[in-house]
Amino acid sequence: MHNQKKAYIFAALTVMLWSTVASAFKLSLRHLNYLELLFWASLFSSFALFGVLLLQGRLNLLFSFSKKQYLASLGLGLLNPFLYYSILFKAYDLLPAQEAQPLNYTWAITLALLSIPLLKQKIGLRDLGGALVSYLGVVVISTHGDLTDFGFSDPLGVGLALLSTIVWALYWIYNTKDTRDPVAGLLLNFLFSLPFTFLAFLLFTDFTLPNLYGLLGAAYVGFFEMGITFVLWLYALKYSENTAKVGSLIFVSPFVSLILIHFLVGEEILGSTFVGLILIVAGLIIQKMKKAA
Repeated sequence: MHNQKKAYIFAALTVMLWSTVASAFKLSLRHLNYLELLFWASLFSSFALFGVLLLQGRLNLLFSFSKKQYLASLGLGLLNPFLYYSILFKAYDLLPAQEAQPLNYTWAITLALLSIPLLKQKIGLRDLGGALVSYLGVVVISTHGDLTDFGFSDPLGVGLALLSTIVWALYWIYNTKDTRDPVAGLLLNFLFSLPFTFLAFLLFTDFTLPNLYGLLGAAYVGFFEMGITFVLWLYALKYSENTAKVGSLIFVSPFVSLILIHFLVGEEILGSTFVGLILIVAGLIIQKMKKAA
């Protein structure tokens, strides 16, 4: 099998799994609160990433890093998964999945904007135009299309969904300086964050074992949103002749996700959600066109 065909297979699997996670978040939060979901999903994700390294015969990597790199894992782990997913899960708890998912999808725009002060990158008119188009989509979704009233459906939920994009962008900006094996580095981030997720779990929830549906939901989120999907995407990028060939497939994910949200979660998809999502994706495509130019 040619490498590019392998790349498309891994990318398609990644997109398929990414498309399911918004529904998985919402369904899991029917049985767990957001901190319970954070702890159990982080635990399952750690098992998944440990299993990947075990199957690859690369567990020795976990003990090969410098003290500075282990400290980096502590800082990165506090950003992701601890802070990022606690904010994101709370946003999903407050908002319909059809709103939280597209709002979180603007993280790439946030990343471009934060790269200006943090990475000293320059921003052009195309970047600004893409950002404005995407954030217009955010306003359309958040106001349910009523731009005259400009009243958000749930201000706290919208704020948290947008805040999660800042945390996620910060994580990837600081992660660019990490030269370790990405799977081993991500596993260490999760392992270092587990004490903090467990402490938050103990302090702000009643310690009880989740029911079967909650446990299965957390396992799905942990394995496929936080763990395995990351590895599949790495393989897609590894085998692809260039990242653009597989990168464009990610724009399919939010639209498939809306279909699944409708049928699995039972939400009636609003016209404003669809229009807003088109604007968000259009803004991302504008930004992508600039990078490809």
